[in-house]
Amino acid sequence: MNRSPTSTNRLPTTPSPLDSRSRALRRAIVRVVEASRRGHIGSAFSLVEILRVLYDDILRYDPSRPRWPDRDRCVFSKGHGCLALYVILAEKGFFPAHELTRFCQDDGILGGHPEYGKIPGVEASTGSLGHGLSLAIGMALGARQAHAGHRVFAVISDGECNEGATWEAALCASKHRLSNLTAVLDYNQQQSYSTTHEVLELDPLADKWSAFGWEVREADGHDVNQLQLALRPVPFHPEKPSLLICHTIKGKGVSFVENNLKWHHKSKISDMEVRALLAELEG
Repeated sequence: MNRSPTSTNRLPTTPSPLDSRSRALRRAIVRVVEASRRGHIGSAFSLVEILRVLYDDILRYDPSRPRWPDRDRCVFSKGHGCLALYVILAEKGFFPAHELTRFCQDDGILGGHPEYGKIPGVEASTGSLGHGLSLAIGMALGARQAHAGHRVFAVISDGECNEGATWEAALCASKHRLSNLTAVLDYNQQQSYSTTHEVLELDPLADKWSAFGWEVREADGHDVNQLQLALRPVPFHPEKPSLLICHTIKGKGVSFVENNLKWHHKSKISDMEVRALLAELEG
């Protein structure tokens, strides 16, 4: 859904219901957590539809050749939400599904944040928030200088927009007119210990990015159709970087996880909690 920036950054939408595929992806995330007993569940749940649409419909890649030169690059800057990324990458065949059961284990490849060079399909080591967009800009500049046709995407978080490095990167991208760069912002309006409005107010978020020289659109981040319609036309402008603000709910899909800061990260998830999560996601 294409929209011009507004002064409030609030989309007047009703909560999007989850289809069977979205529920299945969240159940897969829970199964990873069941094996590891830890993870950023709320952060992963808010990302599911964003990553689903990117890897189902938008990105060009070949799982059998993770370093295929003509692939689109997707920098997953919101590294702590990696459970959603890992489930998608395994589903697409970048690595065997059994690796999911070894998340955060000594004999596995999947750590608490994505690691470049160790996990096929991961384009950059991320998790130190605020740096992914700068990495993506370097890739976009490199692609332009090489006259390459691939595009660069960066999945970023609203909490990262607290950081000066993000805004410096935003200025750099617009200066260089990086139309081959698209940032997708997971705007669930929560951080690790409070709301973004209490920690550091971001609104009017779309207006800020527009003022920094980006072409901005907004969508319901859990509505697959809206996301497809919004992302298929990128770039939004032939001489500007593109930003899609995705309005999401942290913990989307499970009532007792949604907007519950206690589920930002869990390190000792119980059998009872796993059963409760799966029960709600059976739908």
